[in-house]
Amino acid sequence: MTRLSDATLGDLPATVAVPGYDRALVKPGVVHLGIGAFHRAHQAVIFEAALNAGDPRWGITGASLRSAGVRDEMNPQDGLYTVVTRDGGGDRLTVIGAVGEVLVAPENPEALVERLAHPDTHIVTLTVTEKGYKLDPATGALRTDDPDVVADCVDLTAPRTAPGFLVAALSARRDLGLPPFTAISCDNLPHNGRRLEQAVLAIARAHRPELAEWIEAHGAFPETMVDRIVPATTAADIATLEAALGLSDQAMVKAEPFLQWVIEDKFCGPRPAFETLGVQITPDVAPWEEAKLRMLNGAHSGIAYLGGLAGIAFVHEVVAIPAFRRFVETLWDEAAATLSPPPGLDIAAYRTALMERFANPALQHRTRQIAMDGSQKLPQRLLAPIVARRAKGLDVDALALAVAAWMRWQGGHDDSGASHVVDDPLAAVTAARLDGVTDPAAQVVALLSIDAIFPPALAADEGFHAALVRHLASLAANGARAAIEEFAR
Repeated sequence: MTRLSDATLGDLPATVAVPGYDRALVKPGVVHLGIGAFHRAHQAVIFEAALNAGDPRWGITGASLRSAGVRDEMNPQDGLYTVVTRDGGGDRLTVIGAVGEVLVAPENPEALVERLAHPDTHIVTLTVTEKGYKLDPATGALRTDDPDVVADCVDLTAPRTAPGFLVAALSARRDLGLPPFTAISCDNLPHNGRRLEQAVLAIARAHRPELAEWIEAHGAFPETMVDRIVPATTAADIATLEAALGLSDQAMVKAEPFLQWVIEDKFCGPRPAFETLGVQITPDVAPWEEAKLRMLNGAHSGIAYLGGLAGIAFVHEVVAIPAFRRFVETLWDEAAATLSPPPGLDIAAYRTALMERFANPALQHRTRQIAMDGSQKLPQRLLAPIVARRAKGLDVDALALAVAAWMRWQGGHDDSGASHVVDDPLAAVTAARLDGVTDPAAQVVALLSIDAIFPPALAADEGFHAALVRHLASLAANGARAAIEEFAR
């Protein structure tokens, strides 16, 4: 089947939305690190809107920091791909033209640094997942024991980490007399802008203290909150789209209709007119970020581990079960009490909208996709509201059940005995702690001792500890479905 490309763009059905601008006139003003499905369904859609609005400065150069997979999907298509927006009303197809090319950092790190240091580059966005920042999930400090971080602190000729690439490029820009770019983290980290800045400054100081001072004085690392559910693309999705387009699109992504981007008003150079593109510019992102992490993401993690243990494949199937839905509502009750909602965020309406999004059957959002990298996600999604509630002497029954389900998931088997891969950077650590340990109480002690996940003060909290033991014992003895039914009574 012929691929989607500039040459075949005119062959698409009239029902498919296509770029409304001349791609040959676009300048690559954005470099994106970690060009996976989420970026293509989220930030790239906003930059596409800027291009369609007549501002040609916001084309994207994508970069993969690991494999060549996305490059091999997108470059043969001239960077074009389709966003399939799915809800109960059917699919809406939009071809995005904002991405000009995709680089593979390990193959040619110098090319990526050169692109980052180019005068046309004004904004760098990142979706490298929590683990890509090389930060300790419990403290937020740069992991100086990580071999890639150690290498970047010694030599930036061929950077290995996202912060390392930023430092190498910022150093080059300073030497060329260019201003810094604005670096925007779009990952689910609390205070993501500040954490990215700290990682960059730590590597910069290892090379030249004056470079770190220049970055701190003139650079910008705004806080952000991003929200859109983007399930993993399947072979069936690609085949269905091929039938609709009459062309093959190997880089397609699917997403829900909802899209939200909140950015701190902190830039050090040109930017799109974000306010006209549906983006919220605010002096304080933290309340928005906290609400999203603790409500949407926290519930997603609970759904992923409990649903995964019960052998339920999709999020919408989990929340269709009344007991599971009551669990989510109780978790939201607990998490909402720890929030300070910003003006414009109605928590009751937000909860209603979230449940509608979770229940969207067209998305086919897999529980196992959400279950990945749990050790990096738990601190901000579940442990932060637990710490806040325990500081006030409040119970954490639903939140603790979600954490206990993560603990049970580390065993590598669901309730039917089917095995699964524990896809997590600390999987070897959790496996070692659980090796030969079968008693739930002992398993709780073993996993709470991982201070890269659990702050020591929380691990020592007797109320939290007792709730974990009770829930883990119930999950082990009865399975997730029965544990949830018991919980929801």
